[in-house]
This record gives sequence, structure tokens and C-alpha cells, in this order.
Amino acid sequence: MVLCVAFSPDGLKLASGTLRNILVWDTHNAKLLFDIGAHEDWVNSIVWSPDGQQLVSASRDKTIKFWDSANGTQIGQPCTGHTCNIRSLAISSDGSFIATASDDYTVRLWNTKSRQQIGRALKHTTYVFCVAISPSGELLASGDSDGNLQLWSIESTLSTAFETDPSYFAHRSKVKLGQRLYAEALSEAEKVIELDPSSHLGYDLKYTALHGAQRYDDAFEAFTFMLSKLDDAPNPRIRQLRQQYVSPSEVEDAIRRAIHVQLENAPLRLINTVTGHICDRNAQINAVTESMEYKELLHSLVTHAPLQTELIKDAVIRYFSWVMLSHRWETKEPLLHDIQDKVIYDLDPVGTVVKLQKFCQVARDAGHRWAWSDTCCIDQNNNVEVQQSVNSMFVWYHHSALTIVYLSDIPPSSKWGALANSIWNTRGWTVQEFLAPKIVLFYQADWTLYLDDRSHNHKESVSIMRELERSTGINARALAAFHPGMRDAREKLRWASTRVTTLQEDIAYSLFGIFGVHLPVIYGEKRQNALGRLLQEIIAHSGDITALDWVGQSSTFNSCLPADIFSYKALPWTVPSLSEHEIQNSVSTLRNNIVAVESASKLYTTLENFGVPRFANSRLQLPCIAFPLTEVRRNTGGDEDKCFTYEVKADGLQDLLVTTEDKLVQFSPARRTRQTFLLIRPWNRYDLELVDSTDESQSMDDWPDEPGDDELVTRGLRLLIRLARPFGALLLAQQRGGEYKRIASDNNIIAQVKDMTSVHNMMDVRMLEIL
Repeated sequence: MVLCVAFSPDGLKLASGTLRNILVWDTHNAKLLFDIGAHEDWVNSIVWSPDGQQLVSASRDKTIKFWDSANGTQIGQPCTGHTCNIRSLAISSDGSFIATASDDYTVRLWNTKSRQQIGRALKHTTYVFCVAISPSGELLASGDSDGNLQLWSIESTLSTAFETDPSYFAHRSKVKLGQRLYAEALSEAEKVIELDPSSHLGYDLKYTALHGAQRYDDAFEAFTFMLSKLDDAPNPRIRQLRQQYVSPSEVEDAIRRAIHVQLENAPLRLINTVTGHICDRNAQINAVTESMEYKELLHSLVTHAPLQTELIKDAVIRYFSWVMLSHRWETKEPLLHDIQDKVIYDLDPVGTVVKLQKFCQVARDAGHRWAWSDTCCIDQNNNVEVQQSVNSMFVWYHHSALTIVYLSDIPPSSKWGALANSIWNTRGWTVQEFLAPKIVLFYQADWTLYLDDRSHNHKESVSIMRELERSTGINARALAAFHPGMRDAREKLRWASTRVTTLQEDIAYSLFGIFGVHLPVIYGEKRQNALGRLLQEIIAHSGDITALDWVGQSSTFNSCLPADIFSYKALPWTVPSLSEHEIQNSVSTLRNNIVAVESASKLYTTLENFGVPRFANSRLQLPCIAFPLTEVRRNTGGDEDKCFTYEVKADGLQDLLVTTEDKLVQFSPARRTRQTFLLIRPWNRYDLELVDSTDESQSMDDWPDEPGDDELVTRGLRLLIRLARPFGALLLAQQRGGEYKRIASDNNIIAQVKDMTSVHNMMDVRMLEIL
């Protein structure tokens, strides 16, 4: 006969009571887990503790026993005191006490920790069949064989008995916490501490009550006391509870580290969009440590071991998410000193102050606490800060949660194409301000979204991206997901070639982040020097010589570099490519020419071991194949006030024309000149068809094995075929010290060897120093 059944709190187990035994079952597969020989008579009632770790049983043998639900072993001593059959059993919602109903006409309460009866027995006039405890633990109900139902107030009925029992006050504190009556819960917790000061329980309840009342500092003081009580507890099982908590100091250290990592990529100053104050780094950190979010984060982390570093990282990133502004500077923009120690929302809303206020409001409404504008978040009078900001700005935009582009010259309800014609689209700094961020939104003059596009990221808008691609010349892939670096330098320089900046040096400084370089910012050095230093850095560190592909005037920084970014406006000259079939046919033909085969292999080996470009102190060491000029003759006619056209002959090259503003010395084999002139082919290692070690898309598996003799011959012949193709040449004039200077041209100088088999004409491989 089964007299009682009870599910575990999680529903995974079922306990049943029979004659003397308790059976525990797996509810998933109805498998018997274990059989407990529990009592000497019928098991009339079973309950589970709220945490599911214990079973409590009541029997006709007048005892109440406690069992480990994991293995069925008895825990501690039974509760004894009833003089007759115990019919019913109930446990409080927090598991701190139980109630039993018996044929001895009484209802009794028991402390589950001490197993002792609490107070006096509650009496009926006949057998008591059933008993229940209210969820709040404040009421007790019992029913007897005469049909009487009794309702008892536990506090009023047993107050005297409970006044020295900490478990009762602990229970009451938990009930108050459940009702969010934090002041009353705190009062009950204080009684627990008073009655049992060595226990952790009172401090645990005090911490929870103080936290609920948002008295965070007092809460963590109580939490620290609780941890010390757990550490000092004589009971090993109680000490083991310490493992489920993390000390506040450990959590605070982890949060500080996460904040430091996050702020490494954040602007030095940010505007708090909630308070309207501008904050330096220390003020930003103070703002987070004093915030409710910080206190709540601490609470969630200290109560759940092990330390959840990912949760910390996500919370810090969320709190310190900032919004960047990209816009066209207007007259009388608010500067740092205009808003320092002021609330931006309280400023007189006139002129460009309105733009700043609206920007911060939009950022705040989007859920971001911090905002940055280049007008007022940089101390323009602090050279060190200006330099750090210029070199870090790309990173700031890249790591921003959102970049807002404000188009002050685009009226409301503008149609597609207005963005392309905005003055914002002509400014130098706005290139990186759009390429760097992951998420961008465009706003019109009235702070409505451009094209009424309400998507979360306009970089995912097909129509807006198409408009930008057409107007900027930047390919869609780079517009959507740009990666800084020195690859494809010539293409990136072309993007900036039509842009303008208020300060002439900024046309170079605005490209620092795009190329991933860090250089001194020296306002007053002038455009040519600033651009020259940037190009020098690109060539020196990448070996990319495509930056030498320009037309226009030479720079005073170095003659191989242009005087202005405009010189990169034209698309780079490219030779029409040969198909692989055409190359294979040419290789097959050349294999029959023994001289060409030997010379090509020798040339390949020479160029493979040739050095790379070096650029320092405005001097360029350039590897190249040189073709000495044998004749220069000026053409007559045309507008010779502006430029001159020359017929040029060089050893091994077909005759060509060169147009330049420079006046060249004319000479011929019959009328020689002391000055040496060269047409050179700057050496590009890509012509060797080697794997590019800087290309992240290439793996080590793509690298070829060491070539054999036949492979080396094939590579040499393929190189010879490429060298026979037309190429962009540079015209150099030797100086008195032996160095060279480039003679600029208004057009690309396109040269080509006379005969592919005349390899000796391509063997003049040099490293030239160019001023």
C-alpha cells in the first residue's frame, strides 16, 4: 500500500511512502533509484526540502526523520514528542521549520536545524488528520476528524517560543524579502544576527535587504561580514558555502581591468549625455563606479562564483559605449573652454551649440551614455593632446558604438543623390570618419534620418552605399568593412585626392589612421612636408612603390613624391594583362633561345635577391632597372610657356615622348652632356610572382617549395615576358653628389623595351639614391 507521494521541487524525482519504506524514483524513466528502510511502521507523509536536498518523513511510529535525497542516508536525529500516530507533515517555504499533525490531538512545529520542538503544541479535541503552512510562513492550518478547520497565526501563537529562535526570524526576513518589504526584512535579519552572531545567515539576509533597499555601500559591508563568518565556520559544510561567492575586492579589481582595456581605445574626453557634463578619463571612471549599474553588476558577480569575466566585459563595453560625431565644421563651433564645467543642455541654444545639444540628445535617446565631438572634446591648445588625438582618432571611430554623420546642408526630405553633393563629402577628415566605424547613421539638417532610412546601420543600406561608392570612388567593400593598413596605398591616396582641409597639413594627418601609421603632428610644417613624411613612412615600412605613380609637380620633401595629394587623382596606369595561355605560348617560344634562357634565369636570381626600397631622412633608396638616355631633343611648337615636350631615346627602350615643366638639357651621341639621365623601372617584387607574406589571405600552405632548375627557368622566362610589357617609367637626372632627382611629368611616361630577347638591356639593376 502506498500512503503518500511527493515530487521533488525540480520534478525529476518522486518519493512514495509505504509500510516502513520510502521509495525514490526517476520520473524520466520510472526507474527506482533507491529504497530507504525508513520507519518501524507506516510512512504516512513525505515532503521535500525547498532546495530538494532532503526528504522529511512522518510515520505511525511517532517519529519525523530527515534523509539525504541523493543517497537515502539519514541526517541527524529524528524529531520525537508525539505520543500517537503522525498523519500529516508540512514544511515552510524556506525549509526552516516543519509542522506535523497527530492522533494525539496536537499540531507541533519543529526546527529543521536543531530537530527541536518550537513552543507548545497546538491542540484539537480529536485526531488531527492534516496540516499546511502558508507560503509566507505566517499562518498554519490544520483539520481534524470532527470536520474542524483551525487557522493559527504562528507569530502570535508562538511568539514567546520563537523569540530566542534565530531560524524563525530568518524565515520572517525571507518572507519580507519576498514581499519587497526591505526595511522589515532588515529588522528581522538584525534579530538573527543578535541571536546567532557567529552564523553567516543573518549577514546574508542583511546584505540582501540592504541591496534591495539600494543601500549598496552598507550592503557590501554586510556581505564582507558574511564571507568572514563562512570562512570561520566550524562546520565544513558551512565553510564550503564560501565557494559560491566571490569577494567584492576581487570583482572590483576585475572590473577595473576591464575598464582599462575598454578605455584604451576610447577618446580622452567624452560628454556624458545624461548629465551634459564633459568628462576626462578619471571623471568617466568615477561616473561608472558611482552608478547604479556598477552596484548592480557587483551584486550579480559576488553572489555567483566563479568570477564571470565575460559578463564584466560585456557590461563595461555596454556602459562605456560612445557615439562619435562626423560633421562639417562651421563658424564659432563650441570649444572645450566653452563647455568646461557647464551643462551643455543649459547653454543658450543658438548657432552651433544647437548642433552639439541635438547630437548628445540623439546619442542619449539611442541608449548611449557618452558622446564625442572633435570641436569640444580636444584641448586645441595642448599640443600633446592634439597629437595623441590625431593619431588615435581612427581607432576611436572604429571602436565607437555608433557614428552619427550630420549633414547640415541637406534639407529635410531630401532625395537620393543629396548625400553625394553634400560638402561633408568633400572634406579630408570625413574619409576616415566614415571608413573606420562599424555602424553609421546619416542625419539631415533637421536631425531626421537621411532618406527616412530607419535601419540600425546605414552601412547596410544598399541605396546609400551605392550613392557613396559613386560619389567617392571608394569600392563598396571598403566602404562597408574597411581595414587600415598600407596595402593598396595608391588606391587609398586616390580616395583623398579630391578632398580639402582647412589646415593644409591635415590632408596628410587625416590619412594616418587609414594607413595605420603613427607620426608626429607638426602644424606649421606645410602640406608638402606633412604629405612627404606620410608617404616616406608608407614606402619605408611596406615597400609599396605604387605611391610613386603620380603626375604633376615634385615635392620639396623628395622629388619622387608629389607636391600635392591632387597628383593621385588620376587612376593609376596599368598595363593590359596577358592571359595565362599567352604567357605559356611565349614561354614555350623562348625556351628555344638558349641565350634568353640563361640570361632570364640569371636576371631572375639577381632580382630575387635584390633589396627593398628604403626611405629615411627624405632620401629614397630605390631598387630599379635603369635605362641610360642617349638622346634628348625638344619638340618645337605648342605652349612652351607652361611645359616642354621632348623626344627621348634610351638604351634598350623604344623611343618615347616626355612632357614636363622642367627644361631639359638637349643632347645626342654626337653632342654629349656631362649630366647623366636615366629612365628607370622601379623594381616591384610582385613581378616575381612570389607569395605575398603580408597578405593575410595567404596561408603557409600556399608558399611554394624551393624551385628546381626547370622551375627556375620557367620563372625567369615568365619574368622576362612581364618585363617586356609597357611600364610606367620615372625620368631621373643625376646630381653633382651622385644622387638623382626625379623630373616630374604632366603625363605618365610609358616605356617599353625594344626586344624581349635582348635581356642584356634589362640587366642594369641598381639601387639609386633619390633626393
